[in-house]
Amino acid sequence: MIRLSPPLRAAIQRTTLPVLILLSAAIIVLGKADRMLFDSLRAATADSLAPALETVAQPLAAVGNVIDRARGFIGTYEENRRLVRENERLLQWQQAALDLSADNQKLRGLVNAVPAASVAYVTARVIANSGGAYVRTVMIDAGADQHLARGQAAITGEGLIGRLTEVGTRAARVLLITDLNSRIPVVIDGSRTNAVLAGDNSERPRLVYLSTSDAVKIGDRVVTSGEGGVFPPGLPVGVVSAIDAGGPRIEPFVELSQLGYLMVVDYGLSEALPQPVPFAARPTARGKAAAANEAPSR
Repeated sequence: MIRLSPPLRAAIQRTTLPVLILLSAAIIVLGKADRMLFDSLRAATADSLAPALETVAQPLAAVGNVIDRARGFIGTYEENRRLVRENERLLQWQQAALDLSADNQKLRGLVNAVPAASVAYVTARVIANSGGAYVRTVMIDAGADQHLARGQAAITGEGLIGRLTEVGTRAARVLLITDLNSRIPVVIDGSRTNAVLAGDNSERPRLVYLSTSDAVKIGDRVVTSGEGGVFPPGLPVGVVSAIDAGGPRIEPFVELSQLGYLMVVDYGLSEALPQPVPFAARPTARGKAAAANEAPSR
């Protein structure tokens, strides 16, 4: 280590500050005098540092992109979950709206078929459909509590469905016009040819007992004739859709496989049908003994 003498050290300390001041002043003067020189120096410095800065910036940019993508994925996932929940709610509302629309349409059809004010009727919902190969009936949620009785007609806005055959307290069974046991007196609208609509468990019942088959053609409208006292005349039934060897086939006006609501109408004709025989209870052993004891006295 070089040791300076005190006089030399004092001389350096006295001259350092003035030298620095002069150097700074010279730099300022040079900067003012030749700005292009300093701009070139700054540009050269930036050019020399640019590769290093670019090398450092690429990983940082990649990390930033990864972070942005992760945030985008998370946001997309949350948005997808929200849309799924909203879609489920919309589907529920859509199904409810479709159900209400279908019910409304069916009820509007029944409104169009409201009979005269003097005729009593009850609107009921179909709660069961047999739909089997050997029976064509439906069950409705109305019965004797709503003053229903055997033989009353079941109709919709399009036409006749059938008649009540079994009536309970809160439910009843409707025999459809396509059932094998259904026989309805009808008339061909236009030619006024009488016939009987006979169900055979198919989708299209037949016309039997025609007075003349030449008077029937495809497209003829078929309505009830009122004979037999079960149905009033003029209820629409269907239209002739085919004529084969077994007799004309009728396409019912009502789509019987898609019944939702129907109307049971009391035309005051149900008493024409034979009423069911009430169930008689069997006598008990005590009753038999009492009857045996009373026999000699008679």
